[in-house]
Amino acid sequence: MFAVRTEADFAPQRDYVTALARGLSVLRGFAGLRGPVGLAELARRVGLPRATVRRALITLRALGYVEEADGAFRLSAQVLTLAEAYLSSALLPRVAQPVLDRLSESVGESCSVSILQGEDAIYVARSRRRRPGSLHRDVGTRLPAHCTSMGRVLLAALPPAGLDAFFRRARPHRYTPRTLVEEVALRAAIAEAGREGYALVEGELEPDLTGLAVPVRNAAGEVVAALNVGLQGEVPPRRVLLSRLLPALREAAAEMRPMLIG
Repeated sequence: MFAVRTEADFAPQRDYVTALARGLSVLRGFAGLRGPVGLAELARRVGLPRATVRRALITLRALGYVEEADGAFRLSAQVLTLAEAYLSSALLPRVAQPVLDRLSESVGESCSVSILQGEDAIYVARSRRRRPGSLHRDVGTRLPAHCTSMGRVLLAALPPAGLDAFFRRARPHRYTPRTLVEEVALRAAIAEAGREGYALVEGELEPDLTGLAVPVRNAAGEVVAALNVGLQGEVPPRRVLLSRLLPALREAAAEMRPMLIG
């Protein structure tokens, strides 16, 4: 369940431009929607007054980022230029893409690299080769950190204060009967991911979905992302799965490390 962050989640500082922040909040408010949305619903999602959201929508429409029809709004394709700007300028996606493609070819599964944003893990790179029936989530997709392998790897890399802040904010949703939502159990699973250097999560986001992830470190040794392989349907026993995929994931993460400078 995607949780839209509101203005109250951010701490305004000197030179903080409130109008810009609210406009970006309105853009984020479209996340997870599968069709046009009305003004009132969008205002509710972002936690802002309708008049404020209306002014932001008028501006975004004038700039070409939003389209309106019959009193409802949706994002235009021009929003993709913002993602393109990130993907073309950020080092991580450029380094990760060829490695992901080779890894996916080798293991025959869909692979991805993700970073932590708030309570979610967000894909910044995805393998281009996907076998029939594999997962078709794209770059920019956000998934809950608490019940995904990549999310737990990323949470395990947080300092204690950062992890405490996550649990103060997070409201873990139970997606399946196997989803861990209690703080004690989640902290234990996150700690295990940190000790073992990987996370294996089975059936917590979707009943037939298994994810295996390892941390991606930069040249300085800092965890900057998670490298994940996702499998859908019936999978081998845990021991076989780890012996087949974990070495390949770790090798791919090690290949990226010297190229991730700064």
